[in-house]
Amino acid sequence: MTQITDQKTLLSEAAREFVSAPKGMLIDGAWCDAQSGRTISVTDPATGLEITTVPAGGSADVDKAVAAARRAFEGEWARVRPVQRERLLLRLADMLEERADEFAELETLDNGKILMMSRHADLNLGIDSLRYMAGWATKIEGTTISPSFAYVPDVQFASYTLREPVGVVGQIIPWNFPLVMAIWKIAPALAAGCTVVLKPAEDTPLTALRLGQLICEAGFPDGVVNIVTGDAEPGQALVDHPDVDKIAFTGSTEVGKIIQQRAAGTMKRLSLELGGKSPVIVLKDADVNMAIEGAAQAVFFNHGQVCTAGSRLFVERPLYDAVIDGLAQAAQSFTVGSGFDPASQMGPLVSATQHQRVQAYLDKGTSEGGRLVAGGGSVDGPGHFMRPAVFADVTEQMTIYREEIFGPILAATPFDDLDEVTRMANDSSYGLGASVWTGNLHLANRFVRSLKAGNVWVNAHNLLDPAVPFGGYKMSGYGRELGHAVQNLYTESKSVTMPL
Repeated sequence: MTQITDQKTLLSEAAREFVSAPKGMLIDGAWCDAQSGRTISVTDPATGLEITTVPAGGSADVDKAVAAARRAFEGEWARVRPVQRERLLLRLADMLEERADEFAELETLDNGKILMMSRHADLNLGIDSLRYMAGWATKIEGTTISPSFAYVPDVQFASYTLREPVGVVGQIIPWNFPLVMAIWKIAPALAAGCTVVLKPAEDTPLTALRLGQLICEAGFPDGVVNIVTGDAEPGQALVDHPDVDKIAFTGSTEVGKIIQQRAAGTMKRLSLELGGKSPVIVLKDADVNMAIEGAAQAVFFNHGQVCTAGSRLFVERPLYDAVIDGLAQAAQSFTVGSGFDPASQMGPLVSATQHQRVQAYLDKGTSEGGRLVAGGGSVDGPGHFMRPAVFADVTEQMTIYREEIFGPILAATPFDDLDEVTRMANDSSYGLGASVWTGNLHLANRFVRSLKAGNVWVNAHNLLDPAVPFGGYKMSGYGRELGHAVQNLYTESKSVTMPL
């Protein structure tokens, strides 16, 4: 890997201008510092160098942001018609599309992901999601009902339901897809008529703040979207705040449990998209080359920092050796380097903390008897780089088999019986994603029905579309983002009955 210098010199003029000065957070349409005056350094994971600083928001800043969101919800935003909300979101999508290259550069600088992936995956999905969610603003509907009320025999009644915005929403997003996660949270909430206080991840706040600038320029009223940066404190303050009606959280299961407990005090609405340990099942009739490529992408996509990463691989024994050999070759061939280098196929992990976490799992996989057939280990030089690793012959008792790693480590296991692999795949506290690779339609449908996961792919993995609901079973959380289902997260149902 070539020596990396300050990557801000690689940015376009627009992106370089954005990071050239300390950033503020967005509250009530204005950019401001934290009331404490404290800041947080934002660093480039490829070099460890500081990019810029952002405010270290606290509970006082959250109080201010929530008050602004409440005023907007009960004031100007409440008078904005659905078609106007749709137009504002479509305008925001157009503005983001015009600046897609700039946003991609900021995402790669802040998160470390490959620039081509930032531009052609994250940005396109974010833009498409804005436009898709904009359409729902004019399509939120209730139902009409003909009740019986047998105990009032002489009067006829009519009933109907209304879908109303839930109110002020606190949204807490992770660092692995910063821009996409911000849009997935903000867009449906605004389409439904809610107002938002967004808490970006401490490690990756830049594209959320740049999106906030576009939101202001697009013409959204002050206070409709507020963005409070910082560490855990503002997130906790949002969860505890008595005037926040709902929390939408994407992140680890451990933090999700804490949020669920803390939200009980105010009975907030919750949606939680949490961790995963997704199985990838390769049957003996599968196309070997397609399965190898698919399994590699399932776990190494975004450097393994994906909640649906296919980190548990089950291969029917007749294909096991061929698939393991192919994955070993794939892992060894990955070019690890700066996301701005066109030759790179995998960038750095997001932070020193994450690098240490993944390294600990790598060490544990070896010490517990996993057979490391390829990769693994840090890359010399600055930054948080790690080579992708493939472990073969992993057993159910091993830590790398059972726990979410959130890094480029694959744990592979052979199987002989379909019922056996179904049991192993479902024997997990998680249930977010799963995939099966086969040319047999009957077997594909069998696994689709038997796998306990909110998202099941056949001969594919990690495919996402704004129209397809996304969420988990078990300790992978509850609630569905995207699709029609997402409107249930940001609306309340009100039943109305009156005599005719």
